[in-house]
Amino acid sequence: MAEAQAVLGQMLLDAGDARQGFAWFNKAAAQGHLMALNMVGRCYDLGWGTRIDKARAAECFRIAAERGLDWGMYNYATALALGAGLTEDKAAALAWFQKAAAMGNAKAINYVGSFHEDGWVVERDLARAAECYARAAEGGDFRGAFNHARMLLDAGQLDAARGWLAKCRETATPAFAEKARGWLKGSTWPELEELFC
Repeated sequence: MAEAQAVLGQMLLDAGDARQGFAWFNKAAAQGHLMALNMVGRCYDLGWGTRIDKARAAECFRIAAERGLDWGMYNYATALALGAGLTEDKAAALAWFQKAAAMGNAKAINYVGSFHEDGWVVERDLARAAECYARAAEGGDFRGAFNHARMLLDAGQLDAARGWLAKCRETATPAFAEKARGWLKGSTWPELEELFC
């Protein structure tokens, strides 16, 4: 029953009826459905069918994370990293990203790479960042594909980078595609901007 309610919630959300989607996610979450609970958090986080409430979103993510859902871990870690609805705590965020990454969550793997590239909480380690980005890209994360391509460009591997940029473009959100295009336009390889046009 809870699974069907969660699926219906997602279908309604995808169809543009966020209010009804949110209601069905709540029904499924009340029965212990972890992905539905995570989606209740997403609704509060983004204002889908309800008002934005970052604190409630973070609480939903925390519960889903503590009960073992990789997407809950990823979303809770993101909230901790950004201080969205709770006190910013990059060390705790990294720990949750690492747990989700160990479960194969490609978006979390990409974020672990960012921590190593930027030297947040850990020593800056570009080799570790590059490894994480490659794994995230192979796992289908468009941000991971872009970051992997950036590292390949820096290593002089233009053809391989071009392939990963093309893969990024296939699934990137319009907002991310625009950011990627801007980055490429200002880079040493402005001709690659055409991949995002």
